[in-house]
Amino acid sequence: MRGLFWILAIFGLAVAFTLAGKNSASYIVLVYPPYRIELALNLLIAFLGAAFFLGYGLLRFSVHTLRLPAYVRAYRQTRRREKARKAMMDGLLAFFEGRYGKAEKFASNAIELEEAPVINASLAARAAHELRAYSRRDEYLIRAERLAPDYPIARLMTEAELLIDQRRYQEALIIVKRVLELEPKHLSALKLELKAQQQAKNWEQVLSLTMQLEKRGAIEETQAEQLKKNAHLEILKRKSLDSHALKEYWQKIPVDERLNSKIAFSAAQYFMALGNCQSALEIIEQSLERQWDSELIKLYGNCIGKDTLKQIQRAEKWLSSQPQDAGLLLTLGSLCTRQELWGKAQSYLEASLSVEASSEAHNALAKLLEKMQQLDEACKHYRQSLELALSRK
Repeated sequence: MRGLFWILAIFGLAVAFTLAGKNSASYIVLVYPPYRIELALNLLIAFLGAAFFLGYGLLRFSVHTLRLPAYVRAYRQTRRREKARKAMMDGLLAFFEGRYGKAEKFASNAIELEEAPVINASLAARAAHELRAYSRRDEYLIRAERLAPDYPIARLMTEAELLIDQRRYQEALIIVKRVLELEPKHLSALKLELKAQQQAKNWEQVLSLTMQLEKRGAIEETQAEQLKKNAHLEILKRKSLDSHALKEYWQKIPVDERLNSKIAFSAAQYFMALGNCQSALEIIEQSLERQWDSELIKLYGNCIGKDTLKQIQRAEKWLSSQPQDAGLLLTLGSLCTRQELWGKAQSYLEASLSVEASSEAHNALAKLLEKMQQLDEACKHYRQSLELALSRK
């Protein structure tokens, strides 16, 4: 647009001078003794104009000539930057396509061209890791630290993630700690630490991290519940041989989590194994009042408490709301057998089998019939119990 304006302006001036010169008879005399020169005014103006444009052209040419090295450098830098950017984009595309060898090559080229060193070094390290070239991976990470010391988090997060994938959990945790020292509220670093602590089986730390992330809304509620449940189960298992430690930890578990049927089942089993059936009964009863579980009620029948009649009464109360639960009927049969209520025990065991045939119910009924001297029927149920047990294998 500017060029068009200047062309129009020049043509306008030319027209103006032409019109002015057509009606002008003026001239100019230049005297330089002994010389005398007469020129038409129009011709002089034309000479001056031509001299101006020639001088301007020469000046512009000189400036461009002097600036030529700078233009060449700028052009080369632009070309280098474009080449580096293309190498980086090709590397990213190859990585996401699963072509890790090409991804490493492109990223390495981009590093040499000084394009986003921390990004390309991390990309090359990830590609080398996928190729199991761990020494090259470590070299890229060292280069990232040297070339981009002001951006340590990207490199550290990459290194920690790759170490976890390599099952070097303790080393990964050290790296994650360094990230959290730089940025204590880094959510991705906390998630990475949670993953490493899980794999390293540090369940107390898993619980702590899960609660932190849940409080900040960084993980879903169902995922948090599953993580906490698994952690509690593992910690209970570790303490299952020490009655004092088991009881102490059980008291630390929040009530809502303590009443989870899976957690209650494991805790009750461990208390029973240590001879503390009274604690096991309390755990089972509290959990069942909150959420019914057929496996947990079966364990209730195997738990020998101080008052079997009280257990029977409690179980019969549950029967009003769970009349078709085979596990509950089996438990009632076992409790009545223990209390020597033969007829009642037989009715409950037969009712359990009518709802769902199980090896446990057949075996319990066989033992009861054996006590009642009904040996043929007892043998029949023993055989059926064995058949069901073998069919499940």
